[in-house]
Amino acid sequence: MSRFFKKKPSSTLYKAILSLESEEECRAFLQDLCTISELRALEQRMEVAMLLDEGHIYSSILARTGVSSATISRVNRCLRYGAGGYQSVIPRLRKEPAP
Repeated sequence: MSRFFKKKPSSTLYKAILSLESEEECRAFLQDLCTISELRALEQRMEVAMLLDEGHIYSSILARTGVSSATISRVNRCLRYGAGGYQSVIPRLRKEPAP
């Protein structure tokens, strides 16, 4: 386990995220918090997680998103053996009406 995860985490970031009241607030907060590259990477990982959860294969996801196979593999590993974060949000996102 990395030293980062052994250190007691600050709850400020997580509380800040939980305090957001709309998608617009969340977008603005993340734009302030992250670089464009970081935000795009997070967006891509979420898209990959949704596609993997739908049963898409790596080559299909790669062609559709352009993300690397390493990123697809990392997201897949997290879906299967991670902390359960994707499993918490994916069902909730599926229940939302399409924009």
